[in-house]
Amino acid sequence: MPILKETDFQGEIVWLGHVPEATVGLRSKAGARLDLTYAGIEGERHYGEQRQACGRVRNLHPAGTEIRNLRQLSILSQEDLELIAQEMGMAELDPTYLGATLVLRGIPDLSHLPPSSRLQGPDGVTLTVDLENRPCIFPGKEIEKDHKGFGAKFKPAAKGRRGVMAWVERPGRLELGQSLRLFVPDQPAWSP
Repeated sequence: MPILKETDFQGEIVWLGHVPEATVGLRSKAGARLDLTYAGIEGERHYGEQRQACGRVRNLHPAGTEIRNLRQLSILSQEDLELIAQEMGMAELDPTYLGATLVLRGIPDLSHLPPSSRLQGPDGVTLTVDLENRPCIFPGKEIEKDHKGFGAKFKPAAKGRRGVMAWVERPGRLELGQSLRLFVPDQPAWSP
């Protein structure tokens, strides 16, 4: 019996991008397609099967320790981007400011998908959700460069809406307009 069950939800890819490796800030560069390997997107800042431990795992590993890279991709919800923009008082929020890899439309509460959920594309490309990507100050800094007075509004507006981080389980291609099928773990929530 499979431990992942297919849901009725599909997310349409409405935006794709990557953060070039040489970029100083967090900004993504938009594109029409992404070719994914087991290490992510070649030439992307988060490319690699391993990464250096950061503050997000400081209670587990000293900074700089080499660990598995479960943060290859940043997946956001179009619906959440609209809510964040509205709360910030902006007409729209460009995903480039958030270092986004892909933006999906059609999966409710995307930021709270269970860890180990899968998103699968038409060619079999499969992304495994790691954890919620909690808001930080870096997108606000990018927003502030182009929209003075709005950067500080990002972090509180994005709480619970920042999307998820993911890694490539099966390589393949993502293209604008494709739909990704959602599979979730078939297990009860942990309740100690």
